[in-house]
Amino acid sequence: MRTDRFRTTTALALATGLVVGLTAACSGGADQQAGGPVTITIDGQPPQTQPFDRKIFDADVAAFEKAHPDIKVTAHEGFMDPKTFSAKLAGGQLEDVFYVYFTDPANLIARHQAADITDYVKDVPHVSDIQPALLDVFKDAQGHVYGLPTANYSMGLLYNRTLFTKAGLDPDKPPTTWDDVRTDAKKIADLGNNTVGFADYSANNQGGWHFTAWMYAEGGDIAKKDGSTWKADFDNAKGKAALQTLHDMRWTDNSMGSKQLLQIEDVQRMMGAGQLGMYLAAPDNIPTLVNQFKGNYSDYGLGAMPGTGTLIGGEGYMINPKATPAQIKAGLTWIQWKYLNPERVNSEVLNTYKEQGQPVGLPVPPVPDLYTGTVRDQQQAAKEKYATVPVSNYKPYLDGAQKLKGSLEPPNAQQVYAILDTVMSTVLTNKDANFDQLLSDASQKVNSVLATVK
Repeated sequence: MRTDRFRTTTALALATGLVVGLTAACSGGADQQAGGPVTITIDGQPPQTQPFDRKIFDADVAAFEKAHPDIKVTAHEGFMDPKTFSAKLAGGQLEDVFYVYFTDPANLIARHQAADITDYVKDVPHVSDIQPALLDVFKDAQGHVYGLPTANYSMGLLYNRTLFTKAGLDPDKPPTTWDDVRTDAKKIADLGNNTVGFADYSANNQGGWHFTAWMYAEGGDIAKKDGSTWKADFDNAKGKAALQTLHDMRWTDNSMGSKQLLQIEDVQRMMGAGQLGMYLAAPDNIPTLVNQFKGNYSDYGLGAMPGTGTLIGGEGYMINPKATPAQIKAGLTWIQWKYLNPERVNSEVLNTYKEQGQPVGLPVPPVPDLYTGTVRDQQQAAKEKYATVPVSNYKPYLDGAQKLKGSLEPPNAQQVYAILDTVMSTVLTNKDANFDQLLSDASQKVNSVLATVK
């Protein structure tokens, strides 16, 4: 599942009917004059319906070309669409630099549909400062590099600091175990006035998405690779533990409210109205709560996912396998300047966002939590300097997320989530739900879905 921000506010839906006329720029630069400027095509340009993001993006292209007069950038709206990718590549219509979600690189690498940039990234600044787990998304089994991450998220625990205080809880110390979540949820629900302590999704594939996050938090998985095939891996003690906690909060503690079969908008509406204590979410939910559901930044805190692991996702860029060496170098120069340029972000970009009234201080673009060590510390200091939101509210998330094992979505994720929706919805609507039967039935169905993975 994509979170609110990825492929929405960072970038919108795919442009339809995109036809690239500059075939040379897309598939090898045959018409490029020797010794002349290198032309590259890129995707990811926000549509005109997002005027702020479009203005920033186009201004960045102009500034980049001014700083790099030997590189000409042709930008296209939209993103790489897995359904049309192969046809565009074969037809010479794929951009030289193209966007991918974290679940895309493995398949593209296996099909040799991205350039091997291992020898080129050695000269790209700050690559060694990127979190190793994020770089691994773009590597093959031999350690060859085929792309670079530019933004990421990990699931955490979003909570209402005001309700924490009213319930006698410390708003600076969100729960870090599921036992603590259960205890705190009960205290918040006991405030009365239809206040819900903890909520979760159980419809429209979102229940399956969150059950995946629960499994990762328990130290488990949804699917594991067995040789060349994938198998379901949740019909076990960890799966039962996740369901037991949900069941106990829903039926024993009555801390999840009586209304179930919730989707993300339902839960965000409850949180925005001040009627919900906690739910699992990525940081990009916070601006949504403020902008769409009339919440206040000061009311929200963010903690790390309780347990030992979390669901991660994100985005990055890869290079057309037909690109020339000059285009690969130019493409990486653009990626680094635009997306992996902490010095520019720490001053110019954050100042621009602040002047334009955009939120600064959240662990999301334009300052995603990509880096480690000194660079990460410098970015955190810059966010605090230009902050327009309470940065300290998110410290538990940033500190705790570094200690968790991050795992990507399973193969054929949407089909898997549709099956797992039933597991979540049954536990939350049937007090006598049979965990063993639910997990066994779902496992068989998921195995059928995973059998189609190539």
